[in-house]
Amino acid sequence: MKAANDLEKIPWESQTEDGQVLLSMPWEVFILSVAMLSITNLVLAILVPNPDTAQVITIVDSLLVIVFLVDFLRRMVVARDNRAYLVRGYGWLDLISIVPFLRLARLLRIARVIRILRRMGGLEVALRAFFLNKATGGLYVVVIMALLVLEFGSLLVLWAERGAEGANIVTAGDAIWYSLVTMSTVGYGDRYPVTELGRLFGALTIVVGVGVFGTLTGFLANTFLSPGGGSGPLESEASPHEISEPEPPPASPGR
Repeated sequence: MKAANDLEKIPWESQTEDGQVLLSMPWEVFILSVAMLSITNLVLAILVPNPDTAQVITIVDSLLVIVFLVDFLRRMVVARDNRAYLVRGYGWLDLISIVPFLRLARLLRIARVIRILRRMGGLEVALRAFFLNKATGGLYVVVIMALLVLEFGSLLVLWAERGAEGANIVTAGDAIWYSLVTMSTVGYGDRYPVTELGRLFGALTIVVGVGVFGTLTGFLANTFLSPGGGSGPLESEASPHEISEPEPPPASPGR
């Protein structure tokens, strides 16, 4: 098949001749999604010049910075020639995009990942390969969804509650705390929506966020409790085309 042949040409978890470092397919698609979310936050901060909105975006972007830092360190470890990666493999771009006030550089990071996807046969092939690895790919999807629920759930409930009589979700910190406590099913009750619209957004956060958080907890539990002392989905980064066929049953001995 064309998709399988394209995948086999990509030297995952290695460094190419032009200095680029390619990690696993699920991770590359995950980084592309995180970079796109970061650019979306930058546009949102420009279009909605509000201090509370900017604070929510800043808190979430701090989590994205951690992801970019982990990505850069992983590529430095995998690279055979760190200098080639930093100079010719656009490692300098990965490095500067970690800096929060240089978020615009992440546009070039998106372009670099898209170039990698084109090398392997296009976005359709990339997504197909991404979902072939259900464990790792599913984990990264859940992480992205958790970030989306945390950010936009906080923004929506803050927008609905700000200025309402008797409201107790009036700052970005209140909104982030409410969304995080709701998603984790802790439910302290110290922050809660008082408007009808705020309760609607809170209900959506409960329905979506609790499911996402529960799935993430299940992934982590499977990672630490699986046989082999932690060889769960976090460590399963094999290439999608490396699918072993079942061994035939042994032949019965002759009588």
